[in-house]
Amino acid sequence: MLSLKCLRSGLALLAVMAGLVQAQPLQPPEIAGRNYLLIDLNADQVLAERDADARVDPASLTKLMTAYVVFEAIKAKKLTLEQTLPVSLRAWAERKGGGSLMFIDPKMKPKVDELLRGMIAVSGNDAAVALAEGVAGSVDAFVGMMNRQAQAWGLKNTQFKNVTGLDEAGHYSSARDIATMAAHIIRDHPDSFATYYSIRQYTFNHIKQDNRNLLLGRDPTVDGMKTGYTDEAGYCLVATAQREFPNGKRRLLSVVLGTASREARASESQKLLNWGYTAWDAVRLFEGDKPALKVPVWKGQQSEAQLGAAKPLFVAVPHGEGDKLKTVVERTDPLVAPLAQGQRVGTLKVTTAAGALVTAVPLVVQRAVPEAGLFGRAWDSLRLWIK
Repeated sequence: MLSLKCLRSGLALLAVMAGLVQAQPLQPPEIAGRNYLLIDLNADQVLAERDADARVDPASLTKLMTAYVVFEAIKAKKLTLEQTLPVSLRAWAERKGGGSLMFIDPKMKPKVDELLRGMIAVSGNDAAVALAEGVAGSVDAFVGMMNRQAQAWGLKNTQFKNVTGLDEAGHYSSARDIATMAAHIIRDHPDSFATYYSIRQYTFNHIKQDNRNLLLGRDPTVDGMKTGYTDEAGYCLVATAQREFPNGKRRLLSVVLGTASREARASESQKLLNWGYTAWDAVRLFEGDKPALKVPVWKGQQSEAQLGAAKPLFVAVPHGEGDKLKTVVERTDPLVAPLAQGQRVGTLKVTTAAGALVTAVPLVVQRAVPEAGLFGRAWDSLRLWIK
């Protein structure tokens, strides 16, 4: 019978190093915002948060999901960057709503690329409406696509009523859900992220506007993402930075909501990012293509199976504590061929010396093990019976 059990003495070499990681969570700096969240995207680990699941008015951070749905449509070849779109009276009417604008009108036929720049770099509500109509035929249909995507990601505190982020009853999100949207853009559409979210200034129809993300001009490692403001939401900023370290590039993502001014959302976001980089270390434990251990396999063409993580495994730990972690393996025993590459056979757990869980990831087969011939299977069946 297959059972799950801890790695025994023969696998003790997997212990990274014994020791005790600081038991109490690190205290972040005081952040002058109603809600915030800081995530290490390499480690998929939350470093700090306050009221991250509270439902709030997301303001123009809504346009993260608007952009994601457009990026998906481009990926599916439903439209192209060079394609022109009409400007409807509804898009033109956004200039009466009091929000940010790209300043398009019904006489124009801007390209999808231009509208994306106008929506992302200068937060144009008119551009968001034009893109939504271009993808789905109507704003309402596009909002339905946004909500279905939110449901697919399991966002429990998000519901969209519009594509712009203007305050509306029943239109809400949370810091954690907003971070999920931003992370999906970075991971699922890295080229689009690099193209649009670092634009510091955009000129369309001879009208020059600055990106309201002040960190793009202050911190060279900040390469995105999105600002937002309404009376209800306050001043909000999603910011992401990528900095070089000896073990590779490390990306952090911050969400700061409900600050008092443009300057405050920038300075508080900078404070949170700097704290994340200085107070926490990213430790690479395993490579995604290198085995963490080799274990016996029964009834296979090979006598051993190579097991490891499905992708590079990083963890974030308090500064200087990286050498005090240990790795525990829980795996299926016995392993019986055939084993497919990528097949999950257990769990890799990173813990403190006291056993407190830091993270857990699937333990997978890294190289397939085909089934042995009739004689080999019969012999191993006998050996298993005796065992």
